Amino acid sequence: MTLSSRRTLLASSLALASAATWPALARGAAKAPPIKLALIESLSGPFANTGEAVWRNLLWGVERVNARGGVRTARGRRPLQLLRFDNKGQAEESLSMLRAAVDAGCTAVMQGNSSSVAAALIDAVNKHNDREPARRVLFLNYSAVDPILTNELCSFWHFRFDAHADMRMAALMEVMREDAQLKRIYLIGQDYSFGHAVLREARRQLAARRPDVAIAAEELHPIGRVKDFLPYASKIKASGAQAVLTGNWGNDLTLLVKAAREAGFDGRFYTFYGNALGVPAAIGEAGVGKVVAVADWLPNVPTPESAAFYRAFRARFPKPQEDYVHLRMQMMVEALAQAVERAGSADALPVARALERARVTLAGRTGAMREPDHQFQQPLVVGVMERQGAPGVPFDVEGSGYGFRVVRQIEAVEAALPFSCTMRRIS
Repeated sequence: MTLSSRRTLLASSLALASAATWPALARGAAKAPPIKLALIESLSGPFANTGEAVWRNLLWGVERVNARGGVRTARGRRPLQLLRFDNKGQAEESLSMLRAAVDAGCTAVMQGNSSSVAAALIDAVNKHNDREPARRVLFLNYSAVDPILTNELCSFWHFRFDAHADMRMAALMEVMREDAQLKRIYLIGQDYSFGHAVLREARRQLAARRPDVAIAAEELHPIGRVKDFLPYASKIKASGAQAVLTGNWGNDLTLLVKAAREAGFDGRFYTFYGNALGVPAAIGEAGVGKVVAVADWLPNVPTPESAAFYRAFRARFPKPQEDYVHLRMQMMVEALAQAVERAGSADALPVARALERARVTLAGRTGAMREPDHQFQQPLVVGVMERQGAPGVPFDVEGSGYGFRVVRQIEAVEAALPFSCTMRRIS
């Protein structure tokens, strides 16, 4: 069997497997074919839990669009159809999955759980769209936050819906600058582009905003390959640091936090992703008041709209291990649906032009795409881990009994940072 035949077979199998992602009423009522969207993500291997969490979020977003009849186009209403492509966390595999997604008729690909994979996909999408203008695709990024992706590597076809690492770091610094006990901090991250970006920006912002804080040490470790973080945790404890700052995610964060607890480290963790995927349960009571996380949204944002949004997700996915909802992913799906309707078509070029002007309000929060660099601008929040039932913590995380109390809300205009993108516009 040829490579092309294998990709066609894979695409056909995925299309059949994903038929349940749009409701029967849409299938029966819509005369126009569905608009196919590809999720290219780790759905096996050490980060499979992160990929499955993304799948649930995007599935819920697609289901909401389809429940209201799909999207309006010049061909009539069309449902969205979400397909799964397992990249096993590898850049090379992601490029194969991109080709399979194009062969399956997808008009947008979505990925986020690795900035190095995202960089490879940006380059591949650029080249594919130049080579095959009749089969162009968009790249929608929900989590790959290396700042370079909307600066030096910015692309007309790439849209990022998460705050990039420098924006998240600035939000964390709003809390860190008030931490009077902080005198020494340990920097640790994953050894790839995003991990490097986090540590680089941490050094810069600490020097600018907390020059009194000494960096006890900084360390990078292999991504997804460390099974025992106790040696790292022992060094953290021995360093005399009162806090750890890390951009780690997935099992690399969960195992690090577990090891730190076992080693007896009693300091704070300033994290990008410490609010779910097993981390609160892993650290338990030792994390109360000490694990800090920055996000685009947290379940305990104190508004009725936010609470209703969270309850709706938990009604759809009631298992504790499924409790990982991202407002930005829901906004991404809504922004895409809005852009398709404005364009009257699912074709990549008119949708990209419409997506540059996307403005979405959901769960009482509003975000908008910044046209010059395709970086979504949205509010950010910082939360501190507390026991469920404490003031400001009606909801816990993953049935752990611990949730995050919002201690800082940062408006979109405050979270925005300058950019260096010089984008090649497509006529």
